Amino acid sequence: MGRWRPPAEKSSPYITKQGYDRIYTELGELWKKRRRVTEKLKIAAAEGDRSENADYIYRKKQLREMDRRLGYLSRRVDAVTVVDRVPENNNKVFFGAWVIVANEDDEKTEYRIVGADEFDADLNWISMDSPLGKALLGKSLDDELTVQLPNGPTILWIEAIRYR
Repeated sequence: MGRWRPPAEKSSPYITKQGYDRIYTELGELWKKRRRVTEKLKIAAAEGDRSENADYIYRKKQLREMDRRLGYLSRRVDAVTVVDRVPENNNKVFFGAWVIVANEDDEKTEYRIVGADEFDADLNWISMDSPLGKALLGKSLDDELTVQLPNGPTILWIEAIRYR
């Protein structure tokens, strides 16, 4: 059995203005940090035998990781579409919506539908590509939906929809 896996689905190209600003800021900070790491790498390389130089080996690894992240962020900044306007129909769930859903036990949870680059479980920001995000998109107030969650299928009702 090989290690081959099919390529991952492309994530949606949409992002909020706040998410775009966060990615752009991270990109700028990473370039500044890369300059400092490159200077430290140059100093470590000047110390002599690189095969046993722990600082040199660590800086090279750090530089590889930074370059990987810089490449990803640079491609994403070019590929994303910033959605910064409120849809005309505020009674349906679209990208950027804050949605309050209730389950069968009448427990309410508020989610925000965001892009793949800005989801945050601590804030209940869910990606529009997630199973719950896909199930919520296009639904209206008081709609019922069944979502396949890790603990099994769950029935939810949309209690409120709002946009900022």
